[in-house]
Amino acid sequence: MRGERCCSEDFQHKLQLFSAADLQNMSSPPSPSPARWFRALRRTRLGEPCLKTYPLECVDVLKRARVAFRAGRTLKEGFRLAQLEAVVQMLEEHECDFVDALGRDLHKPRFETVVSELILVKNEALHAINNLRKWMQPQHVERNLSTSLDECLVVSEPLGVVLIVGTWCSPVQMCLVPLVGAIAAGNCAIISPSECTAHTAELLHRLIPFYLDNECFHVIIAGSNDLPEVVELKFDHVFFTGNGEEGSRIAQAAARTLTPVTLILGGKNPCYVDKQCDISTTAPRIAWARFHNAGQSLAAPGYILCHTDVKARLVQALKCCLLQFYGSDPRESRSYGRMVNLELFNRTRDMLWRSGKVTVGGQVIEAEKYIAPTILTEVAEQDPIMQQDFFGPVLPVLTVNDVDEAIDFINKQEKPLCVYAYSSNSKVISRLMTETSSGSFCANDSIVQSLMVALPFGGVGASGMGSYHGRHSFDTFSHRKSCLLRSTRFECVTYLRYPPYEDRNLSLMTWASTLSQKSQGWCQIL
Repeated sequence: MRGERCCSEDFQHKLQLFSAADLQNMSSPPSPSPARWFRALRRTRLGEPCLKTYPLECVDVLKRARVAFRAGRTLKEGFRLAQLEAVVQMLEEHECDFVDALGRDLHKPRFETVVSELILVKNEALHAINNLRKWMQPQHVERNLSTSLDECLVVSEPLGVVLIVGTWCSPVQMCLVPLVGAIAAGNCAIISPSECTAHTAELLHRLIPFYLDNECFHVIIAGSNDLPEVVELKFDHVFFTGNGEEGSRIAQAAARTLTPVTLILGGKNPCYVDKQCDISTTAPRIAWARFHNAGQSLAAPGYILCHTDVKARLVQALKCCLLQFYGSDPRESRSYGRMVNLELFNRTRDMLWRSGKVTVGGQVIEAEKYIAPTILTEVAEQDPIMQQDFFGPVLPVLTVNDVDEAIDFINKQEKPLCVYAYSSNSKVISRLMTETSSGSFCANDSIVQSLMVALPFGGVGASGMGSYHGRHSFDTFSHRKSCLLRSTRFECVTYLRYPPYEDRNLSLMTWASTLSQKSQGWCQIL
């Protein structure tokens, strides 16, 4: 095992990984036994990348999870509630550790970590805790003529062992929000955080065995190139967040074992700014959505389609917002992040230099993986930044003459994860919402629709399949089994379906079917 590889002289160093509060909580109900605590303690060293999980270890982890699931460990409501409460406890007791890890990986400000990562996950877990009993209850189906004497219901049963692959741009949220749904639905889960955010992956790898059941929930560290091989080990569901290219490989690998998938895929999210809109509120909302986390978000506006009449005012307002948000030198701002790695930095920088005209920002520092918040104007549809997917603090601004042109432009592209529209004209909003297709839609704001517990969030077409959040996460990780409970009585009616088939019996079946249609219960007496 990975922990057994660690040398004994590292033990004193690793004791420092846990605070005094952690030691006091070793005997609390959600925590594993002391023996398990020491095994979790020995796994990794703070500040160093986790050891990669090799295929044989993945096989062993999967076997353990399957044994636990088949033993029925996850089926009871009490077990699920205890695990969900442990998730909340983990986030509360290690908030500073998560802030530190995301600061190391993405230079992410504490405010963004707490609001967009930790609070979001806690809200999901608390919502699941408060609604779990209702979600687990069988749903009774409306009766009709043929089922008036039967009991028809839909039972939500767990799928089994699921794989959750989180992306690097929101590494805590994208791992733990799906995990909440998997736990609530009664599954065992194996989590694979992105290796790009190594410190956050290490933290999850260390803490999850400390707080959650060690047989049912596991963390593996696998590179993006290794994930298809992991998927082929045959899970009961795969939940993936990331880019379209990686998502396609995951889907192909899953298809070979007929494994169902949920794919939340990034792309270019269009944002239409109408001539009838309040620029003073539109600009800060767009600027926040595009440049928080240094532009590294699946749901951020990818480009602006701006009405020609308001372009100059919008660009000037965006410039003022950036000055207000990050000061005259965003590099010195504690509220501004960095690119996750040099590969993404170089890709974004190259597209930036070969597209449009830099109106605001444009400064880059490779040693710091720093790209200033940048606004591009005079952007053409053929420019590299419009032809390739990218994550970064760059906002291209294109112009259109009216809403029709904007809708045509959006519909020429692949279906995006999000469409945004800013207008004070309700008819314009309605047209953008109904005449374009996307995973989600938001009017006069951005990103917030992707964070709400009550709204499903997911893609369509090239932006993915399936959805999650709240009850929708529970349903994603459940099989809705149809159940008919019929008694052995009334054989005097059901005998009509048996051979030898006679015209008299067929006439009676046809007559019954006619009655059913009239009573809006299309069925037959069988």
